[in-house]
Amino acid sequence: MEVTQECIALRDAYIRAKVVGRSSVEDAEHIAIASVCGADMVVSWNFRHVVHYDKIAGYNAVNLANGYNTVRIHSPREVV
Repeated sequence: MEVTQECIALRDAYIRAKVVGRSSVEDAEHIAIASVCGADMVVSWNFRHVVHYDKIAGYNAVNLANGYNTVRIHSPREVV
């Protein structure tokens, strides 16, 4: 998918909400793209900025505040 202005706006909302810092912009962008596309789940090995209890709650809180559905975020081991 092309990174649209909608994805960028949601990515920036994650950063403004301090879900992740500016140095993790690519991680925030991945979640934003998945959210905008309506993905059911994101699977990642990134336990620092993606598959982390506090981060998952933060991403989903921002999603709900901006009119998007929540997205399930899991490690590959949880899915296989």
